[in-house]
Amino acid sequence: MPRSGGASRIALRGSVLGLAGLLAIATFADNANARARRHYRHHHRAAAEESYQPSQASIVVDANTGAVLEASNADGLRHPASLTKIMTLYLLFERLDAGKIKLSTEFPVSAHAASMAPSKLDLKPGDSIRVETAIKAIVTKSANDVAVVVAEALGGSEEEFARMMTAKAHALGMMHTTYVNASGLPDDRQITTARDVALLGRAIQQRFPDYYKYFSTRIFDYHGHPIRNHNHLLGVVPGVDGIKTGYIHESGFNIVTSVRRGGRHIVAAVFGGRTARARDARMRDLIDGYIQQASTKPMAAPLVARSDSRESKERKLSLASASPEPKPGSTAPIKPIPVKTFAVRGAAMKAASVAAGTPEGQELSPSSDNTASITTVATVKHDPPPLPSPPPGVRPGVLGTLPAKVASAANDDEPGSTTVAAKSHGGWMIQVGAFDQEGDAKERLGAVKIKIESLLAHAEPFTERVEKGHKALFRARFAGLDKHQAESACKRLRHSDIPCMLLKN
Repeated sequence: MPRSGGASRIALRGSVLGLAGLLAIATFADNANARARRHYRHHHRAAAEESYQPSQASIVVDANTGAVLEASNADGLRHPASLTKIMTLYLLFERLDAGKIKLSTEFPVSAHAASMAPSKLDLKPGDSIRVETAIKAIVTKSANDVAVVVAEALGGSEEEFARMMTAKAHALGMMHTTYVNASGLPDDRQITTARDVALLGRAIQQRFPDYYKYFSTRIFDYHGHPIRNHNHLLGVVPGVDGIKTGYIHESGFNIVTSVRRGGRHIVAAVFGGRTARARDARMRDLIDGYIQQASTKPMAAPLVARSDSRESKERKLSLASASPEPKPGSTAPIKPIPVKTFAVRGAAMKAASVAAGTPEGQELSPSSDNTASITTVATVKHDPPPLPSPPPGVRPGVLGTLPAKVASAANDDEPGSTTVAAKSHGGWMIQVGAFDQEGDAKERLGAVKIKIESLLAHAEPFTERVEKGHKALFRARFAGLDKHQAESACKRLRHSDIPCMLLKN
């Protein structure tokens, strides 16, 4: 019996050892398979990243002078992705700055907003969100549902808000930018350029310095949960104070960055990173390579002059909030320009040629004076009709006052009126758009002046208020050109998709 029991124990131990061996072999095999799967995924992901080559573009602008320090495919069309939200916030900041809403204002959440794809705060229909919370959520998490909440609150619908965004972009000189949504979610029609978004990056911080500070938010606490900013350069790269990142597959990883060091200030944009890390590395290289080339001396006047009071906001004009590309591939400095504004009645002129798509007709008659030096006369009422109320959030014009020599004299033919005579050097002028708001007309003048500055060096920019039934329009015009200058200017502008009408005094 003892022998039999010993044999049984030996057999049992053998069975246990055999089972342990089998388990060890199985475990080894599972680990080997897991390693193989990880290896496959790693190489598959690496191969996918290697084959993923979104179109790249970049630009570096000296924010003190407007000089372009670096440009690579800066005018190539790209999808803005979440860089779109910079414009969403621009229009929100306008409304705040005008006192139409407050940081404590609550915006309602619709079913449409709540249905947006991530990244999002997971808002529910019927919820509401404070304006300040919305700003922080857009800046840090790039929340798509929150961007649509803002769009619907300010524009009535996302579609209408997108039209407002596009109109503002074009008024700022972002002529190659079109928005169709407020979030940047994929849409083939939503396009921009590196030059345009860098321009917007400069404009938003110069016009709204107090609100721009939100772009430096690194961590946002939402209902007890910390949300970190997607901009990984904040707090890591010295001098970075914002502003926004973005990604969709069609565009790659994008970023607009503002950097201030030792009095120098640059704004740079990068499109087409294969990964967020690659995008950030490219931006670091641009910062390191060009920050020392930037000027330490700001231009004589900022691109955007802030008003110090509500009264001055209503009465004082600002400098141009941004400037467009001087010419594709150009590195010419971007500078502000002044502009004269006055209301007019019935000038006797005729359009020499009309660009397709001009928003209003011309009630003009030909002039018999063909001399090279003439005087353009516009009749101005002492008490002009009040300007139409702007839509919520729209500020007064954003261009400075023109130091033009304007003579005033009584007009015997028009009792109760004054004739304003603007001395011109040529018998031609051009019209570069007509807008519902005077501020948009002034912004167009600034954008056009900078785009073709050599052709408009001696031209006088002005806006003209005209009545169309119950509606007022503001024409953006340049006077004091000869025929060749006017024709050349319109040709250049139409080539850049800016409408231009040739007019003869």
